[in-house]
Order: sequence, then C-alpha cells, then structure tokens
Amino acid sequence: MRSIDAVLDQVDANLAASVDKFVRFLAFPSVSSQLDGKEGIAACARWLRSELEGLGLEARIVRTSGHPVVMGTSRTANGNLRVLLYGHYDVQPAEPLDAWATPPFEPAFRDEDGLRRIYARGASDSKSQVWSFIEALRAWKETEGAIPVDVTVLLEGEEETGSPSLPAFVDAYRDELACDVAYISDSDMWSPTRPAITTRLKGLLHEKITIVAPNRDLHSGQFGNVAVNPLRVLTKVLASIHDEQGQVTIDGFYDGVMPLPKVLREQWAALSLDEALAGVSVTGGPDEAGYGTIESMWGRPAIDFNGIVGGNTGPGERSVLPLSASARLSFRLVGEQKPEHIRAIFRNFVESRLPPGCRVEFEGGGGNAAVSVNEKSPYLVATGRALDAEWPERTLIKGTGGTVPLVRLLTDRLGVDCIVTGFILPDDAIHGPNEHYDVERLRKGTRSWVRILSELGQEQSC
Repeated sequence: MRSIDAVLDQVDANLAASVDKFVRFLAFPSVSSQLDGKEGIAACARWLRSELEGLGLEARIVRTSGHPVVMGTSRTANGNLRVLLYGHYDVQPAEPLDAWATPPFEPAFRDEDGLRRIYARGASDSKSQVWSFIEALRAWKETEGAIPVDVTVLLEGEEETGSPSLPAFVDAYRDELACDVAYISDSDMWSPTRPAITTRLKGLLHEKITIVAPNRDLHSGQFGNVAVNPLRVLTKVLASIHDEQGQVTIDGFYDGVMPLPKVLREQWAALSLDEALAGVSVTGGPDEAGYGTIESMWGRPAIDFNGIVGGNTGPGERSVLPLSASARLSFRLVGEQKPEHIRAIFRNFVESRLPPGCRVEFEGGGGNAAVSVNEKSPYLVATGRALDAEWPERTLIKGTGGTVPLVRLLTDRLGVDCIVTGFILPDDAIHGPNEHYDVERLRKGTRSWVRILSELGQEQSC
C-alpha cells in the first residue's frame, strides 16, 4: 500500500473523532464584528493554537491591532517546498436568531437528502474549510510522522470585517510567512460533485458622484424650464456611460483588459447557466454584445449603478427641482486595469458632460486591482490533479465576479501565486440563518488536502 493510501485510510478512520472536534470548533461564538464577540474570538484562537501544537507545529497567537492571528509552522532543514495555508476562524453575526431552527452556536445534526448535515454559524464559511486542512495535516503526522512539505498555517480572526489588521501583520511577519505557494481555503465548488480552483478575481472600485446645481430646492413650476435640474444631469451622464452594445464609452476604460485564453472561453461557454446563476433569474442576457453570460460574469469589466438619490423620495407629492442628486457606482476590474486610472478617467468623463450652472462632487478612495493566477503554474496543475483524484468530475478552473483583497495582499507582499480553492456550496446558507455543511464533504475535503499535500511533496523541484 502506498503511503498516500494509508493517509487517506487514516482520514476515514478518524472521521468520527474529527467531527467531534469540528463540533467543538463550531461552538465558539467567534463573531468578529461585534464587541461582545471578543471572548469568543479569544477562546477560539486559544483552542486552535492547542490543536496546532497537538500536531507538532510550532504554534502561537499573534496580537494585532484588532483580533488575533493564530500561526503554526512545521519546518525542516531539508529544503522542502514551503506552503502557506490560509483560513479564517471568525464568523458572521447570527442574527436574526429567531430565524434559526436551532441555536447557531449549538451545532445540530440533521439527516437530509441522504446526507448528515451539521447546522451552525460558520459550518461552511469558513470553519469547515479550516478544519479540512488541519485534519489533513493530522492524518499525515499520525500515519507518516511528517508532512510532505514545510507548512505555515495562518488563521485570521478578522476576515468577515475586511481584514483591517492583516496588511500590517503580513508586513511584520513577512520572513516567517515566506513560501513558494499560498493557498486560500475559503472558496466554493462548482457543484456537489465538481471541485473548482478560482484563478481570476475581479478588482473593485467605488465612486459616489453628487451633481449640485442651484443653491436650494426650487419650485418646479416656476423654474422648471430655466434652471438646471441635477437629477436630469445625473441621469443623462449615467445613461451615456454605456452604448447600445453594452460597451463602456469612457475613453481608456478597456486599457489593460486582456483577452481570455481560448481554452478558458470554451470551457466557460460549455458550463450550465443554471448552475452559474445559482437560481437567480436573469433576463436579457449579458449587457456587452459578443460575450457569453459566464464570460461576462467572470472575465469582463463592468460598471454598475448601485443607488441613485435626489429630490422627493418621501411619501406624498413635492414638486421641486432638487438642490442635488447623487449616485453610487461600482467598477469591477479585470486584467491589468488600474483602479487609480479608472477613477481618473471616470471623473474626467463626468466633468466633461456637465452643463453650465452646476458642479460635481466626488467621493471615493482606495480600490483593489484584479488578480489572476497562471493556469499553467505547476502548483495549480498539481492541485488540479489532486482534486481530480478525489471527486467524480474534473476540476473546473473558474473566475469570480467578486473581489477578495486578501489574494492581492498575499500576491503582492509575498510575491507568490495564491491558489484559491474550497468546498463551499451555494445552498450552504452562508451568512444567513441555518448555515450548514455535510459530514461527507468534510471527509472528502480533508482527503482532498491530503492529496494536495502529497502532490506538492512531489513538486519539490518546481
């Protein structure tokens, strides 16, 4: 029997004990966004440190300006491949509590649809993801006495609040976090039988614009034909951002947008739209002509209007020309689009379309660029092989319309590829009442990490 088979058998043999500990993990009310969650966070961090120490890792709790980071390392002097495993142990608030069938921090089992499910806050996002790779490390240690690669485990306590302390932490501990490849285990599967690796994550930029015209609200009958109406100006500007083909008309907006590899376009075009849309009804197809729905979701930049406010928004009639009108927009970026460049050309675009008698105010700052991982990376290819060996369907290389600043942070600060994978499913009810995860997925997720570590152990010369 090859060592990998023995380790996989150990995962299966340990499943009951693993689930018992997972239930203990879930019982910590580690809510990062609430003041009364501090003790739950601290207790959970102490428990995780103890678990990592029990695996023979050098583990510690690192204080930050916010919630603590738990870090564990297993290093040898053999020049092994160095792998960073990231996860987060904080969770979203559980409110509304009365919408839960059982208390969110008292894990409950239910047998449903042929699966044994565990209901608790954090069951899917993201304690199951953390527990899967911790249990994989345990199986290797118990079976072979060692992990095939050098490992640093990084467990954050602030992911659900935007990771405010993580940049300073990474800068302060950059030498200890140095690695050849980083894994972020906080992602989804394509389906219950098909795993996925997310290689393309969009960047994000927000802008608020306010059009201001007269010095006060004006009577619409008296001034309606002569005074500038900020709502008319605003809606005209917004309407001019896209042409009839759905293309953005701002000069320079598509600078840095790279064409997708042909193989990705073909793979994405063959995917089920029902699965991609996760039950959301979308009519009319993609906005931008010439691109399929999934390619538009994952591979094309977008400007969307998130809210418009101005004038009479209350009950009853009020016939006024408003003093001002505002809109909030989000920009989803791809490829090499630069947030600062997009912000500048957008503001120039708006200013160039203002009529005399009005002005514009802008609010916005920061922004995150898109992140892409080389699909030919030997570590990514090795990860795909490992997942293919465990799951019935071949691993999907996919994108996401969302933004994960952590990926950009680790990519930039550590100078390595970040491989984003995980075993969350759309119907796990993450962030909502009755969040759940099934025991079989916990088992197969752990086995997947056993296989990934084995594959990486064979990539020492990469």
